Amino acid sequence: MKNLCEKPSQLITKEFAKELNLNYTHKRSKLIHKSTKREDANAIWYSLEALESYINYIKTHGADTGYEVDGIRFYFGVYPDDEKHGEKAGLTTLFLAATGKKAASAAEASNQIQSFVMAKEDSSADIESLDPMNYGNIGRPPSIIY
Repeated sequence: MKNLCEKPSQLITKEFAKELNLNYTHKRSKLIHKSTKREDANAIWYSLEALESYINYIKTHGADTGYEVDGIRFYFGVYPDDEKHGEKAGLTTLFLAATGKKAASAAEASNQIQSFVMAKEDSSADIESLDPMNYGNIGRPPSIIY
């Protein structure tokens, strides 16, 4: 079991994070603004409580539906441009989708071991039976600098 106090291997420096954010703000964000004529989000915030709740939901319900949940995929989206979505209409959002694989039964696992072939492991697929999570906060003003 991994020590929960260990630094994750995917950490980047604050300087690189700033560079990534500035690249987005000065390049992609300007194109979006030119196209939409509106200031769009360049950051989305979720509370730790909301993220922990979603992780607990996908682990529990994934296992209940026969999946081994192994991650979360983050998707960019754009709200429909209608009144129903209020001030978010037409703006960028970020939603989360659980990923994983169908859990193998004991018989399937035995067959897999017997017919083991050196092959690249399948990548994790979105688990469509689990609801994605959305509705993070884009903040005020929408574009902030890291």
